[in-house]
Amino acid sequence: MSGAAALGHSLGGFGFAAQTSNTSNASGIKVEKDIVVGKGGGTDLHCDIYRPPAGTEKRMALVHFHGGGFARGSKETLTGQITPITARGYVSIAAQYRLSGVAKWPSQIEDAKTHIRWVRANASSLGVDPRRIAIVGHSAGGHIALFTAGQPNAELAACVAFYPQTSVKNNAPVLLPPGSDEAAINDASPITHIKAGYPPTVIFHGLSDVTIPPENSQHLLEVLRDSKVPSELHTFAGVPHEFDQHPEFAESCAVLTDFFLEREILHPRTYPPFAPGGGRGAA
Repeated sequence: MSGAAALGHSLGGFGFAAQTSNTSNASGIKVEKDIVVGKGGGTDLHCDIYRPPAGTEKRMALVHFHGGGFARGSKETLTGQITPITARGYVSIAAQYRLSGVAKWPSQIEDAKTHIRWVRANASSLGVDPRRIAIVGHSAGGHIALFTAGQPNAELAACVAFYPQTSVKNNAPVLLPPGSDEAAINDASPITHIKAGYPPTVIFHGLSDVTIPPENSQHLLEVLRDSKVPSELHTFAGVPHEFDQHPEFAESCAVLTDFFLEREILHPRTYPPFAPGGGRGAA
């Protein structure tokens, strides 16, 4: 039995309501808390499911990973960032992963894959197309998203990266196992795994970010473009790291993410049909 099938079988779809608490808000988004998706080592891994308002469903899932330098943070911190994109018709999954004080790399990627397998196995109950699962990450979670998207067995439709860590060089003593050499550090960099066939990717970064320089994302875009990956980078003047925790920016990023996913995944299209020289064709 495959990993996805095994997870689906062991969890029995959504036959675990006793572990959940269901809430809804004024926007019509319904939230199911603390669903167990599998194990990370000996630890239960949980997620929160945000379901879009009735009538808006796009049958696509976004699996979100929080930031915190791999050492802190939780899925509960994602609510403000998740709500605007969920309101646009996406099923959003706020995912838990083991922090570096509990488990070293690559445990975080193993946990991310567990969440993706669970979403795919439960696609019918979630109301999504199993071929339309995207991964979203913030900061350290952005690193997890980018790295996971580059794994050949992940089969993700798209990647959304907010001010992502593109290298673990500064985090290596905390994240990687003791004795990890330069080759191991390089291998843990998402850029190493970007090549043709990598899923369409959209990046967001504040230009006043001093935690992760925006130049990291600019280089990331270059690597994606060199590999012919459909990709965009959106930068915002005067805002720091985690700028999308402000509702105004969370809303703006949701609009841009929705537009990107609509064009690249849900209803692929290229427009307007620009012509060489001026974009309007011959006079």
